[in-house]
Amino acid sequence: MSVGDKMLNRIFSSARVVVEHTISVVKRCRIVKDVLRLTKEGISDCVMEVACGLHNLRVSFRKPIQDFDLLSVFSPG
Repeated sequence: MSVGDKMLNRIFSSARVVVEHTISVVKRCRIVKDVLRLTKEGISDCVMEVACGLHNLRVSFRKPIQDFDLLSVFSPG
């Protein structure tokens, strides 16, 4: 395997690790992990979309929101 192939393989494997970790976190939702018995078309996609949205919301609030002075935003000058 050439040096370029090894570097490309390392890039792909590091990206794959991030994706696999994210999928495992999303699968903590039991509705995603278990067999879904709702038979209407598109329901399973909707369930996965909601689970991914909840994961993204959780990740976005992982860091505390910084305080800011609301009065300084609306004051002139």
